[in-house]
Amino acid sequence: MLVTTADKRATFRKMHESGCFILPNPFDVGSAKALQHLGFKAIASSSAGFAWTIGHADNHVTVDDVCQHLAALCSAVDIPVNADFEGGFAVEPDKVAENVERGVRTGVAGLSIEDSTGDKDKPIHERALAVERIKAARKAIGDSGTLLVGRCEAYLWGVTDLKLVIDRLTAYADAGADCLYAPGLKTREDIAAVVKAVHPKPFNLLVGGSGLSLQEAADLGVRRVSVGGSLARVAWGGFMRAAREMAEQGTFAEFANGYPGGELNKMFS
Repeated sequence: MLVTTADKRATFRKMHESGCFILPNPFDVGSAKALQHLGFKAIASSSAGFAWTIGHADNHVTVDDVCQHLAALCSAVDIPVNADFEGGFAVEPDKVAENVERGVRTGVAGLSIEDSTGDKDKPIHERALAVERIKAARKAIGDSGTLLVGRCEAYLWGVTDLKLVIDRLTAYADAGADCLYAPGLKTREDIAAVVKAVHPKPFNLLVGGSGLSLQEAADLGVRRVSVGGSLARVAWGGFMRAAREMAEQGTFAEFANGYPGGELNKMFS
């Protein structure tokens, strides 16, 4: 039975109403299909994971590249796909809106907008501009059913000001964000404070520094848990270990840790 884009978007919204779920991040079509095969109910793209597959650093891909990637993911799986849409690939709200419209047309069920600038001296956009960018994204999404995620990147850029993060996220919620996200939070106290501040809207936790399990995140009120570029880094870890062994030692022992080709063929058949 054909699963439509509308079906995926409705399913994704329903998933945010209660409980806590893992939203793993594939880096290409194969890894997306594998995650669906393993039973995950939704996936999210990874800006870093995808960038590395085409030989670029994170945040150094174009909106054309990303939209093509998102369309491929959405057409490859029957589960919802949330888009890591970086900062909307523009600064000005109207340009963000144009790009968000393109992102929505790929079939994604969710789409996130960050407030980072890429400038170490001024790492996040001014509050008023950041809010306007979320409002523009909300308007561009319209009645498509795509879920909008508002992201405050302060902690990832060394601005470890919890009050600022909470102020930003609540402002993004008021501006139309359906789900809130502040990657880089590490302590249970900070996570619980943010969850409480944005309630009743759902909060996405990036598993990393916190080291929390799914159950521990759920106990803090987190609605969804994503892993960013972690799966991609694990895959690259295996590749680089094997390649370095060949280059430096002329041996092939690391191949013993590879996943069976027969199992992969069976999964993708």
